[in-house]
Amino acid sequence: MPFKQCYPLLLLLLLTVCCPTRIISAQRLETRVDSLISTLFKDPNGPGGVFMIARKGKPVYQKAWGKANLELDVPVKIDNVFQIGSMTKQFTAVAILMLEQQGKLSVNDPLSKYLPDYPSGDKITLHHLLTHTSGIQDFTRMKNLFTIGQKEMTPEMVIDFFKNEPVDGAPGEKYSYNNSGYFLLGYVIAKVSGEDYEDFIQKNILDKIGMHNTYYATDRQIIKNRAYGYHKRDSVYVNKTRISYDIAYSAGALMSTATDLLKWQNALNQHLLLNTTAMQKAFTHYTLNNGEAHTYGYGWQLKDIKGVPARVHGGHIFGYKSMAVYIPGEDIYVVGLSNCDCNSPTKVTEDVAAIALEELK
Repeated sequence: MPFKQCYPLLLLLLLTVCCPTRIISAQRLETRVDSLISTLFKDPNGPGGVFMIARKGKPVYQKAWGKANLELDVPVKIDNVFQIGSMTKQFTAVAILMLEQQGKLSVNDPLSKYLPDYPSGDKITLHHLLTHTSGIQDFTRMKNLFTIGQKEMTPEMVIDFFKNEPVDGAPGEKYSYNNSGYFLLGYVIAKVSGEDYEDFIQKNILDKIGMHNTYYATDRQIIKNRAYGYHKRDSVYVNKTRISYDIAYSAGALMSTATDLLKWQNALNQHLLLNTTAMQKAFTHYTLNNGEAHTYGYGWQLKDIKGVPARVHGGHIFGYKSMAVYIPGEDIYVVGLSNCDCNSPTKVTEDVAAIALEELK
């Protein structure tokens, strides 16, 4: 056999001899992860999703399941674009910290500095909004949300919709996950920067780090490689309910790919957007007024996986669910995206991260 033909075989043999443990571990990782994810995407002819595992900034596992479009029978691909819902909050939090780093605001500023007529705005700080401890009611839980759910609205109109609702508590009194707070942060970003929220995010984050397949969500614009969203009703798949992205705004309006989300994580690690001091603010365990610690930093939930510190966040918006886990001590990033809100990747993504911790040693 000519040398050129046998070279690949020799290389494989050499790698097998030199690194058998690494190869076996990679094979075991794939087998275990495939087995776990297959329990989530059970219907090969239904909506599916994408999972990626990265180590030290590079993918070591990435696969797609199911259909991106049921009507056209198009399979999901790794580069499909999914709405990521509340994972948008990471971008909003980082944008606030970028403006603070530039000396244009402080997280200790009262909300009244930017919205003078907001009720009790002199007692609510941007820090309270970032950590879900403002006491403001979450407008997405209001019974009359359906009255604005599909309307085109300005941020001011949405804020007027919820600002006079009864509060859930005093600022800093308790942690309660809150889309209203992150909506208000988007308004602050626009007010301070002089740009629309989506334009600020596009210019200062997405363009800067090359996230060319990440967008402020739209149902009108043609989005290349869009995975269409679905619900499941009485065992039947249906197209997702339409929602106005004016409502999701800075709390949940972005759409992206697994590859772009890895670029996002790498940019954070490389401090392309924030210096070390500013970045650390996002990952601090803050305390309530009574000194009790809670588990939400700025845009990320802070928890342990297999006893190892991790930063996690998921998202849910009509027709889609998402989840990402980053383990800084091992530089492991896991992201799961689904184009049916009937398939939640939340627990599976954390379980995949636990497997990666065991196998990527």
